[in-house]
Order: sequence, then structure tokens, then C-alpha cells
Amino acid sequence: MTLLDERPATARRAMIDSQLRVSGVNDPAVLAAFDAVAREDHVPVQLAPTAYIDRALPLGDGHSLPAPLVHGRMLVEAAIRSGEKVLLVSTNGYLAALASQLGASVTTLAPADLVAKKKAGPFDVVLVDGAAEVLPAALANMVTEDSRIVTGVIERGISRLATGRKAAGAIALLPLAEIGIPAIPEFAAPKGWSF
Repeated sequence: MTLLDERPATARRAMIDSQLRVSGVNDPAVLAAFDAVAREDHVPVQLAPTAYIDRALPLGDGHSLPAPLVHGRMLVEAAIRSGEKVLLVSTNGYLAALASQLGASVTTLAPADLVAKKKAGPFDVVLVDGAAEVLPAALANMVTEDSRIVTGVIERGISRLATGRKAAGAIALLPLAEIGIPAIPEFAAPKGWSF
């Protein structure tokens, strides 16, 4: 192994120690998943040297890969157990690889595909890899009352991590903490007319 081969592993370890652990992401299984998955494999080649920085990275088409801390907090809140069925709404494979490391069976749908989907699942856990102003109504058809949902939400321009469940046929979310989560363009609120 050369020094160049060791750089991503060293950067990954630094990310775990200086971004995740110090911010409350201390679940051993979640940290092991981060240690096992190469983040640089899930970003454009020109961004690979910066894959482990503590900010979102642009992926193109208006989508971004959230900062490692966002994914860490999402996985801790989701509390994925081995064998659970997870629906991931994402345009990138990084969070899917992390959830798979936790033993989940992961189905990934792009945000645009979720909007058009009528029925799938049910899933034990839903992870939305970004922040939504409005979640598609179709999502409620893919979960049961016992399903756990972890997403970012945008309220009055502020993004927050939120968890939720299905209640009375709709998704009910509880915002947990302000955190910089990139917006998902497909889940923007319809533009309305105002003075």
C-alpha cells in the first residue's frame, strides 16, 4: 500500500473522529459503517480529494451529497436493525451503502421517481437524503403506522433534521435540530403568488 492509497483511509478516520464522534454520533455500528464505506467513491472524480470535508458536495442537477454529520445523525435517528427494509430517496449511493452496512435491505428511488410512484413497500424505515419543503403524498402509501421516517425539512428557509411516522394516513414529522441539509429540488413548495 502506498501513501496515496492510505490518504482516503486516513481522511475517513479523521472524519469519524473529528466530525461524527464530537457531534454525538457514537453508535458503534454507525461508525463502523462510515469506516467501511469509501465516500470518495460516491462523488464526482474532481471532488474525491475533498470527499471527507464537513460540508455538502455538489453532485450536479441541483442535487448535493450532504455533509457526513447529516448522514451520521440520520442513521442514529433511524436506528436501523439488520434485516429491515429501507426505502432511500436519493440520487446518490453513499447513504444506501451505509444503510446496507447496517444490515438493511435497501431500495433506492430518485426524488422524481417517488413523486410518480403510487405504491411500493411497505418499508420499515424511510430515509430522505436531503431536505424537503413538501414531501410527496405518495410517500404515505409506502409506509405503515410503525415505519420510521428520517428526513430533512425546510421551514421558512431553515433546514432541520426531522423524524416521523405515519398517522391518520399522512406523514407526521417532528423537527429535531437545525442542521445544514441540502434542499431536494423536486420537493420544493409550489411557488405561489404574493404581494
